[in-house]
Amino acid sequence: MRLLNHDGRLTLQTDDERGIDVNRASDGAIPASPIDAFEQWPALVEWAGVQNCAADVEIEDALIGPPSPSPRQVIAIGFNYASHAEEAGAELPEHPTIFSKLHASLAGPYDRVLISTECVDWEVELAVVVSRRARRVAAAHAWDYVAGFTIGQDISEREIQLRPKESPQYVLGKSLPGFCPTGPALVTIDEFADPNDLELACWVNGEEVQRARTSDFVFPVPTLIEYLSAATELYPGDLILTGTPAGIGATRTPPRFLTPGDILESQIEGIGSMRQLVASDPAAGRSAVGVAGSAE
Repeated sequence: MRLLNHDGRLTLQTDDERGIDVNRASDGAIPASPIDAFEQWPALVEWAGVQNCAADVEIEDALIGPPSPSPRQVIAIGFNYASHAEEAGAELPEHPTIFSKLHASLAGPYDRVLISTECVDWEVELAVVVSRRARRVAAAHAWDYVAGFTIGQDISEREIQLRPKESPQYVLGKSLPGFCPTGPALVTIDEFADPNDLELACWVNGEEVQRARTSDFVFPVPTLIEYLSAATELYPGDLILTGTPAGIGATRTPPRFLTPGDILESQIEGIGSMRQLVASDPAAGRSAVGVAGSAE
């Protein structure tokens, strides 16, 4: 099934690109809020398997929000493609490289990206949405804890991220407001012929900058879930951004970054595409401390 966060309500997308409001169609059995519905994931899957309701929602792109709008945790993986590690001059990690993105970075699939510096980079990624609490889950059972996939962009402000280079600030550099758009749909695993092998791509102003397959992962999704759940607990609705392939702007010669007016497009096979307009942040001049300096 394909699920949308449409105008803040969980919506089942139909084959004719319309939608079914899940809360109304289930007579209130399933919560309207997407994040609340994840807490009842087995009931949602059971209902979806037998429902025969007619579509009652006209889908509008402007009303589509992130499929998991308020996850407890957004966990991201670094250097999960050999091609990206090579372009960054890094060795392949022995264990997954883990960081997080803060709540303010969450955004929808068609929201604008507001920037105020000249070092903002793109990173298309497959995003995993967790379906239920996971603790010490073996890789062999990991798919049982996955609600589905969506598209993610790990947008990154490289100057903040690498300030100082000796002690990178990954979380800060990747958590500016709107720097984690996801969407448009959450697609359940059964919709994919092989969930371990999906093509993903990214374009800036129509120019292809990234293309790869998730079969190139250093650490596949089940391995990531096993590793993460061995150390901590995963919760329904949590996001796991699985890493980006080669093609980021920072490693190009010369480096290339996003500028106001750019169109950033991200696509993953079987899920769809996101589209972000990059714009200047009108509030940047009111900041007391910024990348360019401070009030002193």
